[in-house]
Amino acid sequence: MRKLYEKSELTFTIIWIVIYCVLQSLANPLNDKIGVEYSASAIFCALQTVILLAFVWKNNLLERYGLCKPSVSARCFLYYVPLIILATGNLWNGFANNYVLSGTICRVVCMLCVGLIEELIFRGFLFKAIAKDNMRTAIIISSLTFGIGHLVNIFNGSGIDLVNNLFQICIAIAVGFLFVTIFSRGGSLLPCIITHSAINTLNTFAKEEGFTVEKQITHALIMVVLTVGYTLIITKTLPQTSWKVDK
Repeated sequence: MRKLYEKSELTFTIIWIVIYCVLQSLANPLNDKIGVEYSASAIFCALQTVILLAFVWKNNLLERYGLCKPSVSARCFLYYVPLIILATGNLWNGFANNYVLSGTICRVVCMLCVGLIEELIFRGFLFKAIAKDNMRTAIIISSLTFGIGHLVNIFNGSGIDLVNNLFQICIAIAVGFLFVTIFSRGGSLLPCIITHSAINTLNTFAKEEGFTVEKQITHALIMVVLTVGYTLIITKTLPQTSWKVDK
């Protein structure tokens, strides 16, 4: 794995994206066979998390990929209050116990790991690999691929419907731009990982009953407006010179 990384950081990243998507797709039918929701998904995600963290740790890449304290004070990021709002957005329609205990535990483990894996792959590996040549391109590609990548949920047996998936994609693209901006301006992925994991995990307890299409549209618009607004504020108040891209 180290040799591949040294040869081409971008190729290394693309391979990990493919591995992640394939394993996510394979996990859904396995969950049904095992009979416990998200059981295989949790195992696959936990293994990927351990492997990725071990690789980053062993090769002294923690700071490069933002697994460190932000270099900019929390005050400059408005104390991350907008991130707290985003993280709790899935509970705006109410709280519900959607799974049995075993399924809840597996889903929570899976969602916590997904937050770290996706941030490390898309905002860490992919962004850094492209930013060496063109930072603007890196920001765009990192954000769009993260958002559009959610299309796989239609075909991988996750059970999500088209309308929900389209809302998910729009929000994911906006959040992708926000997270890559936070990383590029503050040098840390930790706020992004924590928020991403919280969004996914709290969705486990989101009440779906009564969440009409109209409410979904309103929710998506609020999330996108908040995310875009926060991104613009950070972009205007924190210069690009507050970080550097390692060649």
